[in-house]
Amino acid sequence: MASVRIRQAEEGDCGNILKLIRELAEYEKLSDQVKISEEALRADGFGENPFYCCLVAELLPAPGEPQGQGIGSKIIKKVAEVALERGCSQLRLTVLDWNKGAMDLYKALGARDLTEAEGWHSFRFEEEAMRELAGK
Repeated sequence: MASVRIRQAEEGDCGNILKLIRELAEYEKLSDQVKISEEALRADGFGENPFYCCLVAELLPAPGEPQGQGIGSKIIKKVAEVALERGCSQLRLTVLDWNKGAMDLYKALGARDLTEAEGWHSFRFEEEAMRELAGK
């Protein structure tokens, strides 16, 4: 069986992190929304006051093993562990309505679908709307 190591991202991982962001955006048909650069990932995640933290999953496959089995649930479990260590009481995930595989995984791991259960909708302000709000 393949071995998975989950670790804290390092500054040198930013190129691969950006690649994964782009691949995810392409999969979700949202490639046009990726505006971040590798340099911005470095500055935002590894500067004096980081805006984000990131975990990296490294798969070390056994000979003849297909890659990717179980990584999603393993990394979500690690995120939950880190969140609890940092005093968080909730872990929220966002998924597009057509991504049934992700929704099924989250539910299987014990997550509640807040849209289904409580009618929550997620909103975001784009940069132009933020500038209008801020009067800039």
